[in-house]
Amino acid sequence: MAPKSSPPGTTLSDKADLINYISDGEREPKEWRIGTEHEKFVFNLNTLAPAPYEGPWGIKKLLEGLGRFGWVPVQEEGLLIGLSHAEGCAITLEPGGQLELAGAQLETIHQTCNEVHTHLAQVKQVAERLGVGLLGIGFHPTARRSDIDWMPKGRYGLMRQYMPTVGNLGIDMMIRTSTVQVNLDFSSEKDMVKKFRVSLALQPIATALFAASPFMEGLPSGFLSLRSRIWEDTDPDRCGMLPFVFEQGMGYERYVDYALNVPMYFVRRDGKYIDATGQSFKDFMDGKLPALPGEKPKESDWSDHLTTLFPEVRLKKFLEMRGADGGPWRRLCALPALWTGILYDQSALDAAWDMTKSWTLEDHAYLRTEVPKTGLKTHFKSGTVQDLAQTTLAIATLGLRNRGCTDIRGADETSFLGTLSQIADSGVTPAEEMLQKFGGVWNQDIRSLFHDYAY
Repeated sequence: MAPKSSPPGTTLSDKADLINYISDGEREPKEWRIGTEHEKFVFNLNTLAPAPYEGPWGIKKLLEGLGRFGWVPVQEEGLLIGLSHAEGCAITLEPGGQLELAGAQLETIHQTCNEVHTHLAQVKQVAERLGVGLLGIGFHPTARRSDIDWMPKGRYGLMRQYMPTVGNLGIDMMIRTSTVQVNLDFSSEKDMVKKFRVSLALQPIATALFAASPFMEGLPSGFLSLRSRIWEDTDPDRCGMLPFVFEQGMGYERYVDYALNVPMYFVRRDGKYIDATGQSFKDFMDGKLPALPGEKPKESDWSDHLTTLFPEVRLKKFLEMRGADGGPWRRLCALPALWTGILYDQSALDAAWDMTKSWTLEDHAYLRTEVPKTGLKTHFKSGTVQDLAQTTLAIATLGLRNRGCTDIRGADETSFLGTLSQIADSGVTPAEEMLQKFGGVWNQDIRSLFHDYAY
């Protein structure tokens, strides 16, 4: 069915309203769409310093410059914090100035890749005039926390204060990580559960294939995906592999129960963020939220709260795949191709489920912990994650072929998996390639990374 969104100001009266908000995202397969989001670091071409918000080469100037391409300013309390476009996409700012494209809902990977290409071309045109570059990598390779300017968004100020109370690396997650993710649809509760389980089980495989964050402050960190490792010590209440997804009884209500038990960050009223850190959405439902005593939540409050959960796969009105490091142009197209191939064809989804359904909770936890360190070389059962990656890509290829979505030249979507197949077949992650260069041709000079890997 098509989404039946209530007005955002609708007051929620009971748990059924929370469940219905998610279930209203159900779509018939012919209406399934692909929404891709990707972040990149902005840096000074001469000094390699992270771009500040203000100043002649700051993020604000970059956003203003994009106005020539039809982008419309988005402001918060008089400050420019993003851009929107009539085509259904948006440009947003992550806490440390990472520039994110939140893509439109598109039908094919061909359209997605065209969107990525157009976006990067526009941003590069403006960036070059400002003297800044753009870098796709999972963790900032040189910057210290103190080197990074915080973006002026109200929610980030609240999160900045709360994060250190629940984990050691939440600040690093906010300002020093970068990712690419894809949002995909489901047709029913049963379909959602199967897709959730498959994608959550395979998220570490995506982490291995996209691992591209081996450095911290100019030196090897000991991880291939430091970005992935950061999430393990950010906030245990709202991050991780969600064991309950694999348990009997999983469905919309079970995810709502999980979300209700995650402490809140904020409530938005009249364009301002009200501090509700650590408070309970359950109390909010009862009109007992300390931040807004006597008031019950609106649908927009529930929507906001769901965006503050950070598991490896996140459920809203769609499923978000969150396990990959940011990377170059070809990998930005490859991630949606990977997950679309697996989740949008029934034969592929069934094959992926057959591969993963016997994995235990201990298996999931093991892969989540070990893959950020050892990538495709991670041992698993009688083989390695490299073996799993090759099988996963074969399943995704099957799914994309079955979809039969071709471009004007008659090519299907399988070509977008090529860069991942090269990684899987070689057994060498992008991070290991960087480390080899660091110890070889770069002569341990991390500045070369910005030259070799900038867009």
